[in-house]
Amino acid sequence: MKLIHVAAAVLNQTPLDWRHNPANIRRAIQSARAEGVSVLCLPELCVTGYGCEDAFHAANTHQRAWQALQDLLPETTGMVVSFGLPVLHQNSLFNCAALAVDGRLVGLVAKRFLAGDGIHYEPRWFKPWPASVRDEFTSPDGMKIPIGDLHFDIGDVRIGFEICEDAWVANRPGAFLALHGIDLILNPSASHFAFGKIEVRKRFVLEGSRAFGVSYIYANLLGNEAGRAIYDGGALIASSGKMIASGPRFSFADFKITSAVIDVEATRMSQARSGSFKPILTGEDKLRVSIPFIWPQIKRGYKAPATTAPVSWEASVHLKEEEFLRAEALALFDYLRKSHSHGFVVSLSGGADSAAVACLVSLSLEMALAELGEEAVRLKLAHIHPLPEKLTPKNLTSALLTTAYQATANSGEVTRSAAHTIAAAIGAKHLEINVERIHQDYLHAIESALGRKLDWQRDDLALQNIQARVRSPGIRLIANLNNALLLSTSNRSEAAVGYATMDGDTSGGLSPIAGIDKAFLRQWLRWLQAKGPESLHIIPRLAVINQQAPTAELRPADRHQTDEDDLMPYDVLDAIERAAIRDKNSPVEVFELMRGQFPGFSASQLGIWVERFFQLWCRNQWKRERYAPSFHLDDENLDPKTWCRFPILSGGFEVELAELRNLLANLK
Repeated sequence: MKLIHVAAAVLNQTPLDWRHNPANIRRAIQSARAEGVSVLCLPELCVTGYGCEDAFHAANTHQRAWQALQDLLPETTGMVVSFGLPVLHQNSLFNCAALAVDGRLVGLVAKRFLAGDGIHYEPRWFKPWPASVRDEFTSPDGMKIPIGDLHFDIGDVRIGFEICEDAWVANRPGAFLALHGIDLILNPSASHFAFGKIEVRKRFVLEGSRAFGVSYIYANLLGNEAGRAIYDGGALIASSGKMIASGPRFSFADFKITSAVIDVEATRMSQARSGSFKPILTGEDKLRVSIPFIWPQIKRGYKAPATTAPVSWEASVHLKEEEFLRAEALALFDYLRKSHSHGFVVSLSGGADSAAVACLVSLSLEMALAELGEEAVRLKLAHIHPLPEKLTPKNLTSALLTTAYQATANSGEVTRSAAHTIAAAIGAKHLEINVERIHQDYLHAIESALGRKLDWQRDDLALQNIQARVRSPGIRLIANLNNALLLSTSNRSEAAVGYATMDGDTSGGLSPIAGIDKAFLRQWLRWLQAKGPESLHIIPRLAVINQQAPTAELRPADRHQTDEDDLMPYDVLDAIERAAIRDKNSPVEVFELMRGQFPGFSASQLGIWVERFFQLWCRNQWKRERYAPSFHLDDENLDPKTWCRFPILSGGFEVELAELRNLLANLK
């Protein structure tokens, strides 16, 4: 029996933050050391931050990262620690795991498979390292360090790496490492959150540990690192196909350590018992770096300190609702502190979208307080002063969230009352502003210039849009006065068809729900009203929102405007969007799919909606290009800067839609 105390750290880092990042790494190493950890895996690119974008191509980035690594090496005395940083070698940039043993850098393992799909652009900055190649890196201070597709013999314990994407591919490096008798695989990752993605991670960690006959340590980033991607943490440690430790997700802490004790001899014997295991026996192993190290003796029966309690919400039948809340809450809190904003401002219309955004802000502050406590929250929000003398969810929300209901003549008592009710329920500072005179001033000025009256028959869209736009200057003024961040309240369903007014309801510096569809958002609000998240509470007053039909409330009341009358039922819209944009089906293919999914609607009606969707999608790409940054939540994101690219100018599916119309004509 050879026992080793191992750990994975999840870190909340910030790109190019040369003060916070090394300090946070140092605290994580010190915390692991205090627990008796001998092997610590840190996340991918944790020294620089993962989301440095084109700053990876700046010499300053490499120089400061290398110096930060040198400054941190003394912290690894008596330990084995992997760091993540970019390394410039032979005029090519490589995404590397730097392994330090007992205070000394012993090798640089370069990532073999780069993530280049979805929100990832690693091939823009990095080169993939070829398999089975070892080279020598000369550091800025003249040191000669092995670099490449390496594995290590550290005091007769063999350690190898799969760096994030390496584990997601079919020919993952772990299979090759196993044939070299590796005992322990470290996976430093920067794996962004998406709904249900944690189950994929668990599968490749478990299966890797089983198939390769090893112990497997998975570390990840945490929090809203660079603005759009959310990292949920969730460290994992498995051995021989069994999960022996898992860390919390969506923590508000700077770091979390998840540790376990592994038995190296047990995994070796699992390899020995496998009839299919055939080691590589070619004499000298040129990829192996051997380093002497004396492992601390751990007595039989020793257990690592408990790192987490069972998390009941992860087993909830409402897992998506829970994940949405916790991802958004952490992302909003991090955005607040990392942007140095002094709070949030929301134009609260009395409808579902703005109510959801306001509730997310309030719950974010409440969850941060519950996990961190008053003192830690004050430290994280030290740039905001003064904060209330006593921090409670309600008075912290009152201090940091301002909402405003901005009425025109077309606004109704139902929405005004709903906005007031929601603001009171969550504790926001609420304002009521009448912008009708400003609205009329614009109309009179344009009518005088044109020499005619504007009317709803000829000027419907323009008359709607001007009402949305007159609300923008005032709410932006409030945000400026508060030195706060204005939150846009548009959702993904609206973004798909452009059902939003640019420089009106899209005004803001951050669009937190632009990555989620309207049908789910309404479902989430009903859940928050009646069921609510584990360990928190419901918000019963959301009934005033949930009982309404969604409406832009921009036409006169006697026209009974609703969103779904303007567009189509939201569940149909979202299904068409998934089929057309996510799955890349043609209009005819989408129509056939919708006939199967929505048999209650006639073929002609579905045809009208499919055509409407494709036309609106093409016309409104320019709007999606201008949306404020949004959070990435799943593979249905429409953000053209990180996920879903589409030309601003296109043929508009004219030929494909003509085929759809011909098909419909033949069905009659």
